This record gives sequence, C-alpha cells and structure tokens, in this order.
Amino acid sequence: MATFFGEVVVAPSRAGLDEEEEAREETPEDREIRREIEKKRFQQRGEIREREIQVLWSCAEESLVCSRFIVAIGRNAAAFLSSFILDSVCWEVIGVVKLWNEWCRTSSSTNVLPTDSFCLFYRLISDPTVLLCQCSCYVAEDQQFQWLEKVFGSIQKKGLQVTILSTCPVADYKTQESTLTLVSPFLKALKTKEFQEQVCCPLLEQPNIVRDLPAA
Repeated sequence: MATFFGEVVVAPSRAGLDEEEEAREETPEDREIRREIEKKRFQQRGEIREREIQVLWSCAEESLVCSRFIVAIGRNAAAFLSSFILDSVCWEVIGVVKLWNEWCRTSSSTNVLPTDSFCLFYRLISDPTVLLCQCSCYVAEDQQFQWLEKVFGSIQKKGLQVTILSTCPVADYKTQESTLTLVSPFLKALKTKEFQEQVCCPLLEQPNIVRDLPAA
C-alpha cells in the first residue's frame, strides 16, 4: 500500500506466471482470442516472426555497473533526450532491444546502430556508470514484463537510481480546472519512498495514473 499518493508501488501482476497456472485461469474465449492474436503476430508474408524480445549489447560485461539509469519511453520523451542530452559526443551506443509486435517491427540486423525501430542504450563516456535508454518503439502489454526482465537482468541493481521520462496527452490529464487554460507542456512526477532527493517538479495529483511500460 502506498504511504502517500504519487508513490510508486509494486502491484500484484500476472506477468511472469508459469504457463500452467495461466492456462487454468483462461476461459475458452480467452484462449481463442489469444490464438488469433498470436496468428496475426507470428505470421507476416507467410514467414514466422520471432516474438521474443532480444537485448543486444556491444560491451562484453555480463552485468553492467550502473549508478543512474534514465529511460525515455515514447517518441516525445526520446526526442527530448536527443535534443537536450544526447546532442553531443559524450555518449556512445552500447546496446539495443529488438522486438516485433502489431505496431513495431525491428529489422533482422544485429548491428548496434541508431534506428527508430530500436530501444537504444547509451553510456556516458566520462562516467560509464550513467546509462540512458531511448525507447521510441511500442512495447506490447504482454511483452512489458519480458522487456523489464531482460533489460534490468543485465544491469547491477545495487545503489541504482532509475528515472523514467514519458508523456501523455493533456486531454488525459484529470483536473478541476479546464485543460484549455493549462500552459502546456508541463511536468509532474511520481517517486518511490526510497527516493530521498528533492523532485524537480510537483507530484502528480489524484486521480491521475501512469500506464503501460512507464508504469511497469
């Protein structure tokens, strides 16, 4: 249970349950819907596409030492990183995430090269413990747990501070005043109780929530 609104807490999730337990909870209608989705996802021009998410690193370390990990999710957040943080020679690309779903199809190339289809990982040259991730591609709901498991499985978590940047339409923001009078864009924050530093903006008010991969 959250000790205050705006705190990020770990909620119960069915993601990661073994297949037997998941199968027992499925209804026949659920199974039929899942089969149809899998058919559309796996078959493209008669070829079987790989559903599993792949994380490719250019560095040889089995576990990356990281003190700060900044993740920009969505095209707007990724563009913000490009314009204000990555627009210098201080960063090097060290990895990508490859995935395939209804809205995102990465290429079969294994080269670590910038492309809109990839989640890209950067390392600060002057301080290799600072990592950035530009995730401009769509990560489907049933792929989010796998994305988290594989990405954070490659990073040492002791003393790690994670910052998530994401955006949502102003029309989705819930407030008593008219959204037409709001000065946009504006910034709100959520934080865990472990984060003891001062946040740079006001906390997100009730009943607003964060969804999808940022919430995961």
